[in-house]
Amino acid sequence: MFEQLSCLSQFIESHNGINDKASLAKLVCSEFGLTRDRSVFYSTFYAIRFSSSETLSFGNTVASLSRLQKYDDRPFLVCLVTPTKNYLLIANTTFLKKVSHSSHQLRTDNIKGSFNGSDIVRVFEGIDNSAANFERLFNIHTPIGFDGNLARLVESTNNISPTGTKVNVSDAMKLAILDAPIRADQFVASVDFDQLKSELDERVEKVKNEILLAALIENVNVRGRIIEYLIAGEDEDLRQKLIEALTSSSGGIPPFKTDNALGDYRRLFPDYHSETDVKTKVLILSSNPKAYNLDKILEFLSLPKSVFLFYFVGVDPTKIVNTVLVSMFQKDLLKGTILLKHWAGRNSRGVSQFEGRVIDELIRKQNNEIDIATAGEFLNTIIEL
Repeated sequence: MFEQLSCLSQFIESHNGINDKASLAKLVCSEFGLTRDRSVFYSTFYAIRFSSSETLSFGNTVASLSRLQKYDDRPFLVCLVTPTKNYLLIANTTFLKKVSHSSHQLRTDNIKGSFNGSDIVRVFEGIDNSAANFERLFNIHTPIGFDGNLARLVESTNNISPTGTKVNVSDAMKLAILDAPIRADQFVASVDFDQLKSELDERVEKVKNEILLAALIENVNVRGRIIEYLIAGEDEDLRQKLIEALTSSSGGIPPFKTDNALGDYRRLFPDYHSETDVKTKVLILSSNPKAYNLDKILEFLSLPKSVFLFYFVGVDPTKIVNTVLVSMFQKDLLKGTILLKHWAGRNSRGVSQFEGRVIDELIRKQNNEIDIATAGEFLNTIIEL
């Protein structure tokens, strides 16, 4: 996909000064074999809309939200044609500030309105919206998707009261939260950690063939939810239905919902109360897995004995490469944690993601080192949001 985007970017740049969006659209369509859907041109790899303006600042209507929904599973690009230069922006829902035009009826169950060029962010969490960063930006967007952005767009567009609660951290809570890295460091060196890892590994072993089948599912969110449920789900009947669906020729996955809980697997020990989130990483694919809701993690870490971990299952097309259990404060994982603090609505500190390359490295070589001072600084940053 991203090789295709690189070729597209170079081709569009080679036609700087064409100053005619219709002519450029025709050239791009011919060169890359795109299909036209009204004002949008698309392929399996991306969709693109051409606009024109005298300057980089443009308020033109780009597309309806319902049309963007149709293509939000691939990079949705806007090519702005100016007299001297052509600019490319990525405009998936994660990178929209709001919906502007005819959007007064926009609700989560009523997709209405269009977005303008001015609604596209030019810098996202410190990352420039430019062709050089499209892979990184789209990897951030993928686990959020259209559904994950819709409530935020409704809120920012129509000033609808946000859902959720921003945790008010008291002094007592703060002390317990800032003690969490020490608890985590002690836990990963304990026999309880070894027992937890062994339990999760046994669960993986029981469904390893089904995990490999589920890893072939293209939709990253569906794939992840199914594998996580196979490993840690509590409803045995539902797990069996998923197994039957994966191993049958029909390929139909039964509809199911997972709780929007912090972790997938809870295990209580005498000195520790652990929550573990199960994550699958297909090593041949570039992706940024979801991490955690920032308010929920603060609330959990304020509890005595609380320890939060991630269990990563590394998969390639033929085998399970490795499984690793690490603390949320593992030093490399912490460096690869992306805080999406501005993109969650007024009543939340936001959410987080992991850079996929960091998880790939951990899966290939587990490391449980925790830098307690750095982890404390990270927690203080979240508390102050």
